[in-house]
Amino acid sequence: MEVRVKPRPGLLDPQGKAIHHALESLGYPGVAEVRVGKVMDLEVDAASESEARERVDEMCRKLLANPVTEDFEVTVAGSGEIPEGDAAGSREGAGGGEG
Repeated sequence: MEVRVKPRPGLLDPQGKAIHHALESLGYPGVAEVRVGKVMDLEVDAASESEARERVDEMCRKLLANPVTEDFEVTVAGSGEIPEGDAAGSREGAGGGEG
């Protein structure tokens, strides 16, 4: 399973700002914004895909994503994206909440 954690829209992202500035300094204008997140690959032993999804979602809410500043999404190999969840546990449709 792949977990993508990224800063919530509208919140300050100092790493993204630094990379954005560096890209401009290196002669790459036209990049409107850079957001820095993290990607984690997890191998989860579970009785079913549904159970694995639930466990990874819980891991994200408890540890892998900051509930105040980050959103996360989980992708299961071969089956596409699981609806995005924010670290507080709400779920939106795929692609919802990105921006």
